[in-house]
Amino acid sequence: MGTEIERKFLVSGNGWRAGIQQAAAGVRYRQGYLPADSSVTVRVRVAGERGYLTIKGLHAGLSRAEFEYEIPLADAEQMLETLCLQPIIEKTRYRITHAGLTWEVDEFGGANAPLVLAEIELESEVQPLNVPDWIGPEVSSDVRYTNFYLSQHPYSTWRLETGE
Repeated sequence: MGTEIERKFLVSGNGWRAGIQQAAAGVRYRQGYLPADSSVTVRVRVAGERGYLTIKGLHAGLSRAEFEYEIPLADAEQMLETLCLQPIIEKTRYRITHAGLTWEVDEFGGANAPLVLAEIELESEVQPLNVPDWIGPEVSSDVRYTNFYLSQHPYSTWRLETGE
């Protein structure tokens, strides 16, 4: 069984951009979610020129079951347009190496701009982590920062929802 162990953080400032190598431009992602029950999320993703279908289970701490399969790009694009809940998540993902680990920094567009999140996948939940200075507060346990939640409650509406 596939298991994802992931920590997620807000990004503070623009210092992370210095870690982007000139040759490593970000990859544009578009992703949506198929209707499912609350114990499973089914994601359709277009990453650059590739399509993926991912099934994820419930979190147990920082871990959860994850199964990902490459699918034809045309199928993924058609699913995003016809089957997925709207709106679709739009973001550009950058991979930045720090202290031997690869951080994925997602710069959201569309209704979730100007949100920027950083994720790190780990081998174990207790793996030591040397965080870059551009990492802000950890939000791993905050459901609002999951892509599924953001697809239904875009970041740009949070102020309106909370009345702040």
